[in-house]
Amino acid sequence: MEVRGPVMCVLLMCYIFGHIITSHNSCFIEAGSSSKYGDLEIEKKLRTINKPAVKIIKTIHGEKYGCVDFVKQPAFDHPSMKNHTYHYKMRPISHPDEKRKRETNNTGFGYLWENGVGCPIGTVPIRRITKDDILGLNSLEDIYTPRSSYNTTTYGTSDPYYDQHHFAVGRTPNKGMVFNGATMELCITAPKVKPSQFSSARLHIQMGDDFIQMGITVNPLLYKDDQPRLFVYTKAGGQQCYNHQCDVGMISVREDYPMGMSMLPASERGAKTSYFSSFGLIKDKANGNWWFEFGTDAEEIGFWPSNLFRQSSGNYVEWGGEVFTASLPGPQMGYGIFPFEHIRYDAYVKRVAILDDNYNFDTKVDYMESFSDDNAGYKVIDFVKSEFQEAGHIIFYGGPGLDH
Repeated sequence: MEVRGPVMCVLLMCYIFGHIITSHNSCFIEAGSSSKYGDLEIEKKLRTINKPAVKIIKTIHGEKYGCVDFVKQPAFDHPSMKNHTYHYKMRPISHPDEKRKRETNNTGFGYLWENGVGCPIGTVPIRRITKDDILGLNSLEDIYTPRSSYNTTTYGTSDPYYDQHHFAVGRTPNKGMVFNGATMELCITAPKVKPSQFSSARLHIQMGDDFIQMGITVNPLLYKDDQPRLFVYTKAGGQQCYNHQCDVGMISVREDYPMGMSMLPASERGAKTSYFSSFGLIKDKANGNWWFEFGTDAEEIGFWPSNLFRQSSGNYVEWGGEVFTASLPGPQMGYGIFPFEHIRYDAYVKRVAILDDNYNFDTKVDYMESFSDDNAGYKVIDFVKSEFQEAGHIIFYGGPGLDH
């Protein structure tokens, strides 16, 4: 029997709200009534993420982080790390751009913390996770997890319930190319998002069946608020998770940099000044480790060991917006308006670049293609007017959402 229209909507809502409930005091998700995890599994997962901490500290926004010994962070639970030789002060051995900052003073992000410093030397900050966090994130099971636009099937607006992820991105074409990294400067926006939705702007590198994402997301299930927050997401070897929440997550090398940090203030559409952050995912030529770089000085924040991934290089890269919605109307993307090619009024990704198979930076990426799976809610423009040349290759994206 084929189920469509209002009946499908009712069934979907029953599924969702049978798993989660909304707080009467806010619009964000509280603990669910059921989960794919039992109590024992939840306790085990909490122990895996909330490693014993040297001390507990708070950011200036009040989030709690545990200062965990470098070698005790969750990523070191992975079987491949049994005989690891990684250490706290490690940095990339071979960097593709010698003009970039090679030494970090590890004090650059102290302003993010109540204590003005961060964690003690030799430890890294990992956000403390609660039972409610696990129940909320797993209430929608695997349909909620970030993904790539390349495996999206477009059903059209007549049956929007069948595909709840939507994209407006610039991306490399399917031409058998090889990539060893990518960079971008990302405009910080705060799109409006309801419970059981997220709206992200990110860099995505696909490595066969595995991938790494990094960028900014408004994600009530993950962070229980409506703030734009920094995230990384890893899918490797059949596992996947945000930030440090599983053993294929990123290995942090900073005591002062918190994954999941608030990225406020966000840009305001039409303002003379917009806020943006620089991101890079760069493979170390010497050993194949993938490094997360952040900020104007390309500070090395953390890395993923090469042996986590079944493929050594990337075969697709995309920049731009991804949203998920469990029900209509869909969430906003960017500023919540369709782009019209102006850096002051559109959400954007600028200075996009590729690290090619010869470890050379390509800042033109003139073979990029634009992709939006549903132009009724979200659009993308891969176009640069002459007055924006200082921004390099730029992608405008955004939209009010489906059924807006």
